[in-house]
Amino acid sequence: MTTIHAISSVAARFPLPAGAGSDAVHTNPEYGYAVTRLHTADQRCGYGISFTLGAGTQLVCDAIELLAQPLVGCEIEELMSRFGAFQKELAEHPQLRWLGPHKGVIHLALGSITNACFDLWAKARNVPLWKLLLDLDSQSLVQLLDLSYLEDEFSPEEVVGWLDSQRSQRSTREAVLQRGYPGYDTSVGWFDYPDQQIRENALRAVDAGFGAIKLKVGSSDIQRDLRRVTLVRDAVGPDIKLMLDANQAWSLPTALSVGSELATLDPFWIEEPTQPDDILAHRQLAHEWAPTPIAVGESIPNRVIWKNYLHNGAVGIVQADCTRLAGISEYLTVSIMAAHYPVQVIPHVGDMGQIHQHLVLFNHIALGHDVVLLEHIPHLREQFVDPVRVEQGYYAVPQEPGTGAALKIAMADSV
Repeated sequence: MTTIHAISSVAARFPLPAGAGSDAVHTNPEYGYAVTRLHTADQRCGYGISFTLGAGTQLVCDAIELLAQPLVGCEIEELMSRFGAFQKELAEHPQLRWLGPHKGVIHLALGSITNACFDLWAKARNVPLWKLLLDLDSQSLVQLLDLSYLEDEFSPEEVVGWLDSQRSQRSTREAVLQRGYPGYDTSVGWFDYPDQQIRENALRAVDAGFGAIKLKVGSSDIQRDLRRVTLVRDAVGPDIKLMLDANQAWSLPTALSVGSELATLDPFWIEEPTQPDDILAHRQLAHEWAPTPIAVGESIPNRVIWKNYLHNGAVGIVQADCTRLAGISEYLTVSIMAAHYPVQVIPHVGDMGQIHQHLVLFNHIALGHDVVLLEHIPHLREQFVDPVRVEQGYYAVPQEPGTGAALKIAMADSV
C-alpha cells in the first residue's frame, strides 16, 4: 500500500536566456512551476506541477498547502478509484471556491495536486503514465473525471459506452508506440529574437528533423510580423508546417485584418489571436479565417469554457494544457469532449512536454485523435530528472514510471 503521509510544495523559477520565451505580451518571462510533493512512508514521492511565468508562483504554492490537506492519510489506489468525486470536493471547497471558481490561483493549485496524484499512482504501479491510462477499463477511467456542468454534453454512462466503442480500433493506432511521433519546435521564433536569428533557427530546426516550427507574431508594427513570417517561409519552403502565435496581442479588428494577410503565407494555424475570454470574437475569426484554424488553450482554465468554445465552433485546434487546467483528469475530460465534435487536440506544453508526451499517446490510441504532434521547448531540459527525448524531430515513447514531472530542484530537499 502507498499512503500519503505528508504534503509539501516548492516554488521553482527559472530565468531564461536573452530573448527566449518572449512573445508579444510576455516580454521578460521566467518559466516557473508550482510543485506539489506527495510524500509516502515507502519513500515514493508524487510530483505535480502547474505552469507559471515567474512572479506569483508562491501564491499558487500557498494555495496548494491550503487545498491539499485532505490527501494526508489517503491510500493512492483507493483515492484514484474515486478521484473524480474527490477532485470535485476540492474544487467546490466551501471557503476557497470563491477564489476561482475553477480558474486562477486556486485552480492552478488543484492542477498541480492532481498531477502529483497521477504521478504517485503510476509510480506505485511501476508504469509510465501512458500505459497506466491505456490499461484502465472504461468505467475506471471515467471515475477519474469530474463531469459536472457537462451534463448537456454527455452522461458518465455515455462516456463509458463511447470509450468502449473505441477499443476495437486501438490495435491500428498502437504503431505509434514503436515509432514515436513528431514534435514541432517552438524555440525557433521567439518574439525578441532578431530576424537573422529566427531564419537561422528555422533552418537549424529543419536540419534537425523537425517538420513543423512556430513563430511569434503580434507586433504593434504589422509589417514586422509580415516580414518575419515571409522570411521564415521563404527559408524553409512550402512543405514545413509553420505555426503563428499572437499570444492575445490583437484586438478583434486588428486580428481580422492581420490574420487575413498572414493566411496568404499558409500557416498551419494561428494561435491565441485575441483575449481568450472573448469566445464570440474567436467564433468570428474562425469563420473569417477558414480554412486556417484557430488554436487556443494555454489560457483556457476549465472544461466549461472549453465546452463553450467547442459548441460555438470557435476553435480549430484544442491546445489543452494539464498544467493550466485542473490537471490530467480535466485534460482527459476536454480531450474526450473535443473528440465528440470532433476537433483535434494538440496540447500546449507548459510542462515542456514531460507529462503531455504521455497524454498525446492516450489521446491517439484510446480516443482516436488522428494528429499526433507535440510542441517541443528545450530550454528547461536540464531541470528535469527524466527529460523528454527528441531525436530527428520525433518524440521517443517514455518508459520511466510516473508522469515525468519530477524537477531536480524539487527533489533536492524531498523528505
